[in-house]
Amino acid sequence: MMRLTPRGVLFAGRLFTAVVGRGGVTGDKREGDGATPVGLHRIMACYYRADRVPAPAPWAIPIGPRDLWSDAPEDAAYNSRVLAPYPASHERMRRADRLYDIVLTTDWNVPATPGRGSAIFLHRWRKRCHPTEGCIAFRPDHLAWIAARAVPGTRLLVPGKP
Repeated sequence: MMRLTPRGVLFAGRLFTAVVGRGGVTGDKREGDGATPVGLHRIMACYYRADRVPAPAPWAIPIGPRDLWSDAPEDAAYNSRVLAPYPASHERMRRADRLYDIVLTTDWNVPATPGRGSAIFLHRWRKRCHPTEGCIAFRPDHLAWIAARAVPGTRLLVPGKP
């Protein structure tokens, strides 16, 4: 189980520094608020850039050049992986930067409710203390360590504000 503490995330008995959304943590997550939702979440999938990093886990899925994530609340595929070309609003999973070299997806808003926010990912941080758009970000080596030990269903607890 992973647990977000005031100083980071506790996973498998180790404490990791983590960064949350620019909107802090919230019990009322909304699309575009930049917040990380509180509560118990589960790891659903692990994706990785096979052209940049080795598979972090046996169950990891390579990110292809056409892989996108729908973030359009009105879209039938909202909060799920889709393939390019795709007409609705989306985010590219195969990014030019290294943020998504390894990505663990969570069950936040699954099944999707429009407007409740899409994709709370675990990914690498841009830099220490630089907030995300709502995801949880780690140092690259810490993320790789977590990904190697997590399995589908691994729990992640994001507590509310103290």
